[in-house]
Amino acid sequence: MRALIHHTFGEPEDVLTVEERPLPEPGPGQVRLRIVLSPIHNHDIWTIRGTYGFKPELPAASGTEALGIVDALGEGVDGLAIGQRVATGGTFGAWAEYIVANAAGLIPVPASLSDEVASQLVSMPFSTISLLEFLEVKPGDWIVQNAANGAVGRMLAQLGAARGVNVLGLVRRSAGVEELRAQGIENVVATDQSDWAEQAAKITGGAPIVAGVDSVGGAASGQVLSLLAENGTLVAFGAMNSPIMEIASGDVIFKQATVKGFWGSKVIQTTDAATRGALFGELIQRVSDGTLTLPVAGVFDAADAADAMRASRTPGRVGKVLLKF
Repeated sequence: MRALIHHTFGEPEDVLTVEERPLPEPGPGQVRLRIVLSPIHNHDIWTIRGTYGFKPELPAASGTEALGIVDALGEGVDGLAIGQRVATGGTFGAWAEYIVANAAGLIPVPASLSDEVASQLVSMPFSTISLLEFLEVKPGDWIVQNAANGAVGRMLAQLGAARGVNVLGLVRRSAGVEELRAQGIENVVATDQSDWAEQAAKITGGAPIVAGVDSVGGAASGQVLSLLAENGTLVAFGAMNSPIMEIASGDVIFKQATVKGFWGSKVIQTTDAATRGALFGELIQRVSDGTLTLPVAGVFDAADAADAMRASRTPGRVGKVLLKF
């Protein structure tokens, strides 16, 4: 079977190669999946670079989320059937024709969802809705996020609106404001404008912003913190631009702010089954009724992985880039 492998850490387009690997056999409690589509996430790219919280041994497989079709059942597996579509968001090595996954972690996909949507249902959408829970906000509250035109940014705005939470978005380019408006997302400010903070205050009407999400790092972390109200919470979600958060000690001290980290893969492991099921149910409902959109920017064969990696980093890209096998 074909699989995307890297023998050194580096830029994915430089180090990933398609190689032949033995067909895996499922053990007890496992199933083998034939992969249909798999999205490219930032954390996949960081893992290949060797800069993520998880660093695999080399030579290493790649990819973490996929839509697959159950191809073989291991001993003791019930509740799943050969030929059934399922999604997985935490199976390392998903960029392959076949993978083995723990049956307990698979999400059956309803027929109403397309392959393209189902392939990206778990990692980013579930992290986003879990993040919304993590922030402990209620209807009418204001939150702020940077990287508002990223995948998580768009989903947080959509899910927040569905729950009655006001979301202020920050983008680094003025063009990003119009890009989001074209997708029906308002309340966005571009920080390349000198009066961006004043624009933000006008949008909120001076209402307190109780929480902020930083996905960028560097000076952008401080921009989010600067907008928070007293006793506000700054959550570090990602570090797209810099691994260092530059925040003013005065903002932390005088606002009595709290700074916390959020790692979706850890959260999903500690979320109880009932809550996890309810959140996935909400996601499927939101996608089915169009409240939450999961667009696709392109689909590439694994043989064209280098082109796919470059496409995934295209400025202004709307939607995920998917790999097929």
